[in-house]
Amino acid sequence: MKKFFLLFWCVGTVAMAQNNDQSVFIEYERGEGYYYETILKDAESVRDSLQPQQPFRRFSMDQSDKQLPNKVHLYERQWANPVISQGNAGTCWAYSTLSFYESEIYRQTNQKVKLSEIYMAYWEYVEKARRFVKERGNSLFDEGSEANAVARMAEMYGLVPYEAYSGLIGGRKFHNHEEMVAEMKAYLKAVKMQNAWNEATVLATIQSIMNHYIGVPPEQFLVDGQSYTPASYRDDYLKLNPSDFVEILSYKQKPYWQQVEYTVPDNWWHSDEYYNIPLEDYMATLKEAIREGFTVSIGGDVSEPGLIRETQCAMVPDFDIPSAYINEDARAFRFANETTTDDHGMHLVGYVENYNGTGKDWYLVKDSGAGSRNNDVDAPEFGYYFFHEDYVKLKMMGFTIHKDAVKKLLGKF
Repeated sequence: MKKFFLLFWCVGTVAMAQNNDQSVFIEYERGEGYYYETILKDAESVRDSLQPQQPFRRFSMDQSDKQLPNKVHLYERQWANPVISQGNAGTCWAYSTLSFYESEIYRQTNQKVKLSEIYMAYWEYVEKARRFVKERGNSLFDEGSEANAVARMAEMYGLVPYEAYSGLIGGRKFHNHEEMVAEMKAYLKAVKMQNAWNEATVLATIQSIMNHYIGVPPEQFLVDGQSYTPASYRDDYLKLNPSDFVEILSYKQKPYWQQVEYTVPDNWWHSDEYYNIPLEDYMATLKEAIREGFTVSIGGDVSEPGLIRETQCAMVPDFDIPSAYINEDARAFRFANETTTDDHGMHLVGYVENYNGTGKDWYLVKDSGAGSRNNDVDAPEFGYYFFHEDYVKLKMMGFTIHKDAVKKLLGKF
């Protein structure tokens, strides 16, 4: 009797967990898509990657039979500036977080401003080089960073409007930092080999390299006919306090209800100011905040078979894990075995509640990367992703938000 019951239970459980989602291999031509056809062709010379190559096949979720909310007009949303491309540069952290800052400035002051992302990147590279010297080469110097780097740079160096410093010179339409970063890394490698640890010399050289490729950042500029410095623009014109923004994380590798370090390469300065909370609280906080008129800068993994560039929709197929089984252990497991990675920062600006009676939300995500730009350039959806709630729950590791949106949460720490 016991054996029969156990067999029945096992068979029944397997039957309930059978997959409904299907997979498909999508074939792409090398050199096709917005990244190759638009961004890289803006480079000064045609790269080898633009030459004809063999097509490649990508394992993907088949979303052809899904009812997908991949139209912007379906979403309750907050104001954000139009989408802008980061080009061929590892600056998503600056684009997503400054877009979030712009929405916060509008929410608090009703001002619509466009801030310079490359101004943040410029000083971030300076600070990376400074730490590289102090750590005698044992600190990461590369592209990429985290959202709270924007707060650090804004506090140290202020903010400037996009019109005062675009970082685009020589008639370029898109950023391509490939050569600039390679030159800076080669220089720092030589510094380490020669033990030439003069901080002033190193920083001056790093700035000289950047000045050549992206121009000299302004020390003073005019806005509405009045002169500002980056600090006075931040304080007097924008009335923005970068310390008002906090980092929310759900990361089982570290204790919950403590501020912890997020141990990823892009947290190169080892910030330990992330508020770490259980996944249930994480999702509840996000849902409540977006309904109350807040937006967030959010980061996580966008290299997934459930994120399809043709539909711009991100889902978790049940051949990965059924929805009912997505929990903090599944999330931690994927981060531990590196099937979840800290890929990309984006700006979450809206939501659809209980789409199609499923009981699940979808989120409208403004993106600076090329993956969301492979459809009609004139469509309202160009530059946006549409994330299913389960995808956020499993794959988005943390978000930046105004502290007023999470007062009760912060009171528990």
